[in-house]
Amino acid sequence: MPQPTTRARRTGHPGYSETLPRQPESAAPARRLVRAACAAWRLEDLAEDGATIVSELVANAVQHARRDSIRVVVERPETARVRIGVVDFSKAPPVCKASGPEDEGGRGLALVAALAEGWGTTLLPWGKHVWAELHGKGHG
Repeated sequence: MPQPTTRARRTGHPGYSETLPRQPESAAPARRLVRAACAAWRLEDLAEDGATIVSELVANAVQHARRDSIRVVVERPETARVRIGVVDFSKAPPVCKASGPEDEGGRGLALVAALAEGWGTTLLPWGKHVWAELHGKGHG
């Protein structure tokens, strides 16, 4: 299993990142990475929402991306702000769609939008970075 890459900076880009197989099972190590980053930054209050968000972003990439791997990135752009993202090799932007009560899927991005302070997509020459931001207590 690949080991996370870490940078020694207190804030900056990226904080923690890990390349994972584009498989549903990659959600678990992605959650561990988010929890570890939040603990290292003493932002434990963001860890569970962050773990839920990364699970949804990984699930979306598994379903819609191309190639065999994805990259999970956890950044700390400001002292009490965490940006969680998944980079994949598809240029198709994610779509937040309304789901009915009988639908089995399609709620992932709505959940991300509900938990995060904001979310979006940054297009890359070879794919995209889908990200969501969380802000620590007392910050907004």
